[in-house]
Amino acid sequence: MARIVASGVILAILVPRVHLSSLLPPGHPHTFLWVAAALGVTFVGIVLSAIRWQRVLAALGLEARLSTLVKHYLASLFVGNVLISTVGGDVLRVSRLSSANHDVPGTFASVVVERLTGWLVLPAITLGALAVNPGLRHLHRASGLAVTVAIVTLVLLAGLLTAATSKRIGGRLASTEGWRRFTGAIHLGLARFKERPALALEVLTAGFAYQLAVMVTAYFASEALGLHVGWTAILAFFPAVAILQVLPISIGGFGVREGALVVFLHPLGVTATHAVALGLLFYAINLVVSLLGAPAFAVGGRSARTRVLA
Repeated sequence: MARIVASGVILAILVPRVHLSSLLPPGHPHTFLWVAAALGVTFVGIVLSAIRWQRVLAALGLEARLSTLVKHYLASLFVGNVLISTVGGDVLRVSRLSSANHDVPGTFASVVVERLTGWLVLPAITLGALAVNPGLRHLHRASGLAVTVAIVTLVLLAGLLTAATSKRIGGRLASTEGWRRFTGAIHLGLARFKERPALALEVLTAGFAYQLAVMVTAYFASEALGLHVGWTAILAFFPAVAILQVLPISIGGFGVREGALVVFLHPLGVTATHAVALGLLFYAINLVVSLLGAPAFAVGGRSARTRVLA
């Protein structure tokens, strides 16, 4: 309930700044082409994320068809973006896949490790873009916030990995219940990656490809609105937006995503109206693609009930 209230309060502050009549450039012939391209890239990103998940599973000694993982991903996105479940799509992915491979700890570890790759990839993209484009390093609050988010994320990741690689901490927690399973899952995943380092490289490669697809979607959405903020600006700031929007203070990132875009894009001459519109359009694009997961969500649910009755 607190997260719903937080999202509502932030949106109540931001949405009145949006003037629909000024969002799209008059006579812009390519707006819908940009949106269509963004929809296509979003779906490609889902496939890339499924490939990333598949490589993590392979490192853990678990096999799964890519088509199956794509279906589970789409179903999880339907839950997260359309149903806006408080349980979350990742829980659905673990439940669906573990019901087939009968390995709950391994499946749980695969989802945890797969998610954590973003903690490395997203800050790396931000810092890399700021290094390539020096002008973006001098935008005061926007630059400072982007660097802070990147560094804090990397520090948190280092702390988790340190705890997980400790035999005294991570090893002891590997078989426990509750939130401590999180550290145990990392411990399990890292142990397997040490045995198969080539797969770790494959996971990171797929992770970069997936996150770049997300950045391309954001860039296409900005072009649809006629913002023309530049590719390196998207690479510098949108990863920080992606990190901030998953903080457990809102539902679906509503409000947080739009507020962050206002802060990051204002120095580039983007009005609050268009920054909020970009956040909402980005969500809408993901929402539309998430609707493809409705059949997978429904069929999977019936299959699970059938197994229980059997």
